[in-house]
Amino acid sequence: MSRPVRFSPSTIRQARAVVSKATSVDELRSAQAVLLAVDHGMSRTQIAGLLGVAEVTVGRLRHYARKPAAEKKSARRTGWGGRRRALMTLEQEGAFLQPWAEQAQTAGMLIVGPLQAALAQKLGRQVRPSVAYRMLARHGWRKLTPDTRHPKSDPAKQQDWK
Repeated sequence: MSRPVRFSPSTIRQARAVVSKATSVDELRSAQAVLLAVDHGMSRTQIAGLLGVAEVTVGRLRHYARKPAAEKKSARRTGWGGRRRALMTLEQEGAFLQPWAEQAQTAGMLIVGPLQAALAQKLGRQVRPSVAYRMLARHGWRKLTPDTRHPKSDPAKQQDWK
């Protein structure tokens, strides 16, 4: 059996006040997640079923209910979003790609192998080719497919060779 949930008396008072004057569904659900456990002894699973949310969300709602009113406005998230596993910021990536952009302009193409090796050296760890390709895509670079024939090809010489 899991341990019973405990709330401070101030949290319970605050939850009771929020239920009567809630301005959003999130505020109401947060207060209900506290009061259903305190008043009716419901488990997290039962509360989740009643509120129509996941069990994990009940924990988040309770955490939100425990915060003082002044902190709630700044603590509330609008979404999960973000690049949690970013190796560099977008600005650092742009600065890293700047010399490669100049090289690509003069040569007309960019080979990803050397770029990947330079990226690995800068980060101090191995990186897969997909990391380099995703970084290029984030900055608006795209892969151009080659033409059907080489621009310097000579059909007459090819026919003689055959």
